[in-house]
Amino acid sequence: MDQKKLEALRARYANASGGDIFDPHFREVAQAQFKGTDRRKWPFAGIPTFLDAPPRPDAQDLADFGGLDIALVGVPMDLGVTNRNGSRFGPRAVRTIERVGPYDHVLKIAPFSRAKIADIGDVPMQSRYDLALCHQDIETFYKRLVAAGVRPLSVGGDHSITSSILKAVGEKQPVGMIHIDAHCDTAGPYEGAKFQHGGPFRLAVLDGVLDPERTIQIGIRGGAEYLWEFSYESGMTVIHAEELPGIGIPALIERARQVVGTGPTYLSFDIDSVDPGFAPGTGTPEVGGLTPREVLELLRGLRGLNFVGGDVVEVAPQYDSTTNTAHIAAQVLFTILCLMVPDEA
Repeated sequence: MDQKKLEALRARYANASGGDIFDPHFREVAQAQFKGTDRRKWPFAGIPTFLDAPPRPDAQDLADFGGLDIALVGVPMDLGVTNRNGSRFGPRAVRTIERVGPYDHVLKIAPFSRAKIADIGDVPMQSRYDLALCHQDIETFYKRLVAAGVRPLSVGGDHSITSSILKAVGEKQPVGMIHIDAHCDTAGPYEGAKFQHGGPFRLAVLDGVLDPERTIQIGIRGGAEYLWEFSYESGMTVIHAEELPGIGIPALIERARQVVGTGPTYLSFDIDSVDPGFAPGTGTPEVGGLTPREVLELLRGLRGLNFVGGDVVEVAPQYDSTTNTAHIAAQVLFTILCLMVPDEA
């Protein structure tokens, strides 16, 4: 080994603590974690929150939600499922994941240093039994949030929640959407139920809050294709999971960017888009899905789009014996958060 190099390393690092970081960019991130010492918050202690964000349940009682830029919100409701239930426990499972962030090494972003972000708790709902009333409560809550100038990043719950969230974020102007899922979720009502997790995006288009021409659906597969004619009829771009190897992630990123353009865009991520070999904890698993690495590469390629909100849905932890599903969901949540903060602090 080069002795001069060794002596230089010893001079800088031999008596340095774990909190002494010399690279200016890394030091900026580290200073927010170490607070001038070599001690960091223990990841396994304290009150669990989404991505270890500051807990601000009190913000719900304030007209301006405490001046937040982005609110992390739980929506523990799964009355709209068609198969296995349990995603009502999704927010709690994602909150307990203790080792995600605070820095994305690809995007080179520490989001909590660039925006005012907090976990504001769960959407207050009046009844655990009434699906339509739950959706009324979701819509009312998110309209308050959006009116206060706060962008929502949510964890469900089943995918039906997104239709009512979109009624808030798309109220003044229809939004575009990047939708990553195994299913298009553009079916009609079933068994008298307007709200069900296979149909939120038909509702959103018909409500005038989602622009289908600016919507791309990625990872679609399985035996329910015959239910998704509305996606094609309305002008959505549908990319099946089987097409991805031929298209390639870089070309898919470019396609997604072209579809949504520069307008306001929502990002909805269903955990069943990931192959159940990686993420078994969901109510409607479909084999042949995306890998976590493909998902992260795709998401990171969307940097710079105008994201006005997002969600991660359908985590059902009782089918997730290793917690892998919740961990992937938490990492996706963190990556979406990185996409939502400013490029510069």
